[in-house]
Amino acid sequence: MTLAVLCPGQGAQHARMLDTLLRHDEARAVFDAAQRALGHDPRGWLESESDLFANARAQPLICTTQLAAWTALSPEVETPIAFAGYSVGELACYGLAGALDAATLARVARERARIMDDAAAGEPGGLVAIRGLTRSRTEACCAGERAWIAIANGADAFVVGGTRKALIEVEQRARRDGAQVTPLRVGIPSHTPLLASAVPRFREKLSTTLTRAPAPPVVAGIDARLVTTVTDAIETLSTQLNHTIEWAQCIDVLCERGCRVFLEMPPGHALTRMVRERREDVEARGVEEFRDLSAVVRWVESRRDRA
Repeated sequence: MTLAVLCPGQGAQHARMLDTLLRHDEARAVFDAAQRALGHDPRGWLESESDLFANARAQPLICTTQLAAWTALSPEVETPIAFAGYSVGELACYGLAGALDAATLARVARERARIMDDAAAGEPGGLVAIRGLTRSRTEACCAGERAWIAIANGADAFVVGGTRKALIEVEQRARRDGAQVTPLRVGIPSHTPLLASAVPRFREKLSTTLTRAPAPPVVAGIDARLVTTVTDAIETLSTQLNHTIEWAQCIDVLCERGCRVFLEMPPGHALTRMVRERREDVEARGVEEFRDLSAVVRWVESRRDRA
């Protein structure tokens, strides 16, 4: 099989993101476990836009959704070569890869959000997508400001994180250089030095909760290595909070490992679009592009022998 499974991060949440999943007993069981672990039902957060995008709820909601989708799908498709996740999606991958159960994943995701919120509280910031500039030009837009490249999506596609004041200046510079600029609905400067204080706290949390190695492996966002041990999982998951995510490299590594079919967990299909733009020799679809999970299974299985 040449399948890779992708888990997106925050930003694509929407009120109907669970409509297809909750038809399946396996998916509902994952949400039931998350509800017991959190003391709140993540399904109820869909009723409020503020809940959908508040960090402390968005992160456990996204991770639980992705595990629910994969739990319903995995018995019907072959084992993927690897999992790869974008920002908080990387944490979700450890649930999909069997290293965290549903309850633990939900609790760890909530704690991750809280730790990140605490680290950013003294200097609020956010993220902005910049398209159309090289890496060096994007870095030049950040120069002298409390802003850094948070995620590298391609040769001319980046997410910049920083303080609110810094991002205003970065946006103005980028637009003057002809870039397309899109503020993202994330209220903290993830994957930048501004979250340095979050790293040791999250590492400590993981050291007491992540005790099983992922199988199949998970691609580390910070350097695209294949993570196969508990030690590496704890280190890479904690370090990514204040380091750049090299997402384009993650896609390339998966292709080098033989992946030619990419399936993106909900919500959204932004990672699917990135894969298609970067590689013409692969096929990529998002679960949300299908009307039901049986259609997802048929699509994946029809590409079983793709080389």
